[in-house]
Formats: sequence, C-alpha cells, structure tokens
Amino acid sequence: MGADNSGGWVCLVCGYVHRGTAPPENCPVCGAARTDFEPYEAPSPTPSRPEPELWRCLICNYTHAGPEPPANCPVCGALANDFEPGEEAEKDLAGRGEGGKVFVVGGGIAGVSAVEALRQASPSADITLVSKEPGLPYYRLNLTRFLAGEIGEDALPIHPAQWYEEQRIRLVPDTEVTAILPGERFIETDNEGGETFDKVVLACGAHPLIPPIPGASREGVTALRTRAQAKALLARVTPDMPCVCIGGGILGLETAGALAKRGARVTVLEGYDWLLPRQLNQRAGETLARSVAELGITVRVGAKTTEIVGDERVRGVALADAVFPADLVVIAAGVRPNSYLARQAGLEVNQGIVVNSYLASSHPDILAAGDVAEHRGALYGLWEPARYQGAIAGMNAAGFSKEFGGLPRINTLKVLGLDLFSIGVIVPQDGSYEEVCDESDGHYRRFLFRDNCLVGAILLGETHGTSAVARAVKNRLDFSGVLLQHPEARDIVAFLAETG
Repeated sequence: MGADNSGGWVCLVCGYVHRGTAPPENCPVCGAARTDFEPYEAPSPTPSRPEPELWRCLICNYTHAGPEPPANCPVCGALANDFEPGEEAEKDLAGRGEGGKVFVVGGGIAGVSAVEALRQASPSADITLVSKEPGLPYYRLNLTRFLAGEIGEDALPIHPAQWYEEQRIRLVPDTEVTAILPGERFIETDNEGGETFDKVVLACGAHPLIPPIPGASREGVTALRTRAQAKALLARVTPDMPCVCIGGGILGLETAGALAKRGARVTVLEGYDWLLPRQLNQRAGETLARSVAELGITVRVGAKTTEIVGDERVRGVALADAVFPADLVVIAAGVRPNSYLARQAGLEVNQGIVVNSYLASSHPDILAAGDVAEHRGALYGLWEPARYQGAIAGMNAAGFSKEFGGLPRINTLKVLGLDLFSIGVIVPQDGSYEEVCDESDGHYRRFLFRDNCLVGAILLGETHGTSAVARAVKNRLDFSGVLLQHPEARDIVAFLAETG
C-alpha cells in the first residue's frame, strides 16, 4: 500500500472513506487498522457537499471545524500555521457535531448504530429513536440462537433501558411512523401524533418475502424476522415435531439448526441446485449439505414447492414428486426493503431508498442506512454493512460529511458452526477461468483466476487469511509465477500470507 494518495482511502472492512494523503491509524467507524485501507477511486463524481475540515492546535489541542484553520486559536492565541489538518484531528470527532432535532426510524442495528454515532458526535442533538416493535431494540442476528436455546431473551437487547436514558435518547417503541412530509419537515406516527424535525435517518429495515405459494396463510406457517415470531416458534415446537424450512440460505439453515436442537425432525427445501447459491459454488454447497446432514437435518435441493397442504393448520409441504409432513413451516425466501414510507414521502426509490456517498436520500436532510438503503445499486441485506452505514449516517446527521465507499461482495459468515468466506466471482461465465481447489481435513478451499489474477474465492471450514484474499481480489494481484508451479490451494494460501 502506498503512503501517499490525494484521492482518499477506503476501509476494506466497513467502506468508510477517509479523505487525506494517507490513511488514518484506525478507522473511526469500525476500528480497523490503517493496513485495512486501500486507495479510493470514486466510481462517479463525488456529490457536491462541503466537507467541514478539522484542524487541531499543536499548542493546546483545541480542534477547529472549518475549511481552513482560524487566524488565531481562540484558546491559546496560536497562529494558523500552528494547526495541523487531517487524520490526527479526525480522531477527535466526539462532541464536534451540530445539534438539532433528529428522528431515527427503525430499531435494528442500523438505527441503533446511528443514534450511537450521533450522540457521540453531538452532545446537544435532540435524538428520537422510533421502533415499530415493542420492547428494547435487539440483536436480530441472535434470534436463531435464542430459538436454539443458546441464549435467553434477556441477552437479545443491544442496550439496556438505562443506556437510552443516560445517552438522552428518547426511545419510542411499539410505534409506527405513518408519514414523512419533507417540505413541512414534519413526521407523523400512529401513537404520538406528529413532530417537526431537522434531520431524519431512515433505518426501516426489510420484511420477509413470502412467495405466492398456495396455503402459505395456513396456521403454523411463519417467517422468522422478529422477536415475537421467534417466541411464537419457541412456543409451538416440540420434540419429534416434523418441521420444514423453505429456503436453504443463511436464515433457513440457521433456523433449521435451531429447530433441530429443540428435537424437531427438520427438512430444508432449497429451490436451487445447492445450498447458499449466492455465496457458494455447487461443490462447496454440496460439502455444506453433508455437514448439515450430520446434524440430523434432511436437505432436498432443486425442490420447487407447489403447495403448503392442510386444513386450517398446516400438515405438509408438497413438491411435484413428494409431500413432506410438517406441523410447522418456516419460510426463509429472502427479504424486501421497507421502502413504502420513502415512496410516500416522494423520495427516490428503486429497490431500496437510493442514497449517495453520504447516505443522503434525494432529500438532503433525510438519510437512509441498512437493509432499506440502496447504494450504487447495491442492497447489502447483511448485519455488518447495516451497522457501518448506520454509524456513518449518524455522523452525517450531526453535520459531518463522512462518505461510505461501498463494500466488496464479501460474505464472512458462520453457518451452523462452520466458518464460511466467499468473495468475487462464484460461478464462472465461460472457459477463460482457471480453478484451484482443495478438500482436506473437512475443509474446502477454492480459488478462481482469470488472466492469472484472482477474481473469486471460497473458504469453507477454515477462513484464516481472508483479509489478504480480499486485497488480492480487489487489487487484481498477479499469480502467474505461482500458477506456473501447478500449486494446490494451500500454496495459494501460503503465497497470500507472504504478500498480504
């Protein structure tokens, strides 16, 4: 990595963009080290918006926000040339933001991360967090662990109630925002009427996609997206109960594993030809399926559900050639952004709310983050990007102009106790790709090359060295010398360790 770059630097972990000739020592969003930054080249002109530079007085450490340092330090009287710009001053963002009345809509990780960053940046901001669900905001990521009995309900909340009081954040649960009127700067809710705002952060999340399957409305058919749905599943499931999970993605597999731990007889039905088709190639999907089967879970791929059968209650799931008995069915077929509120407000919406590099919507005082935000055509739909976007949106709601540079298509996950990493091209489109694979010790490693450059990788079961793999894919590292030696996948790993 070069030491001088005038265009800026992007954090490979969270997508935060640092403007300056050198990367910061640590990312202010995720804490990543400077070695996790790479030179940033914006894919299109950066939206026109003034960047309030920070300047630190070398004499007394006073921090000044503005396009240039003051003529004299108001604390010690030092001259303008006694101020330093850039990364050292950026470390002191806390307390330098603007005040104002900010509403954050959505109690998921994006919303909570937004209020955390907003309060850190601005002690004087009037912050309201509105959540449609009752109770404290919680880790949605842990719902399957709760269902499995690995944690109790008391471990789900992100923060205790006292934290919101201490941070002077007004938490309004069990309340739905019904309208946003950008022209009037007015926000309406179903419980509290309406209030004016200076800024809004939309972190509305997403809702489960329920395909138009006949019988999907029968009793005993559900999704798993909320704490209430997890508790309802927990109340229904009994040992030896036949259960079917429709969908072999992350949530479907994790839900199946949780129900199996409760003693249920579980079947996973995946419409594609292998599990996790968005993250894995067929061979890796088959390897994962064997691990899932070892947990006592039946896996059927290429399974097109034709009907959910039964009377008032579900009794089974029908395919073209078979019927799987089921007293409980969980549909995990993906999610769709909750964009209705933004559409009603007249904001630009494609699949999600269209945002720029500052996570601002088509209205400059309404930002969006998390599953509902569409950045450069990408809907991430994952917990980590939602957390990072929320933090950056919170900073910008406090008056800063911090950029989100996007994230590479990286999946770093743990599926039923098995570590998984995938990046870049998963399925080659033609014969111009060269593949290096290795299956040993229960692990699967696969590297995909084109023109001697690494363009995709899958690590299943062993995920050491993922930062070096991600950097190699992003920078199109030349492997021609290594490939001439006809290496095994472990040789690629060793080469990456030396160069990463």
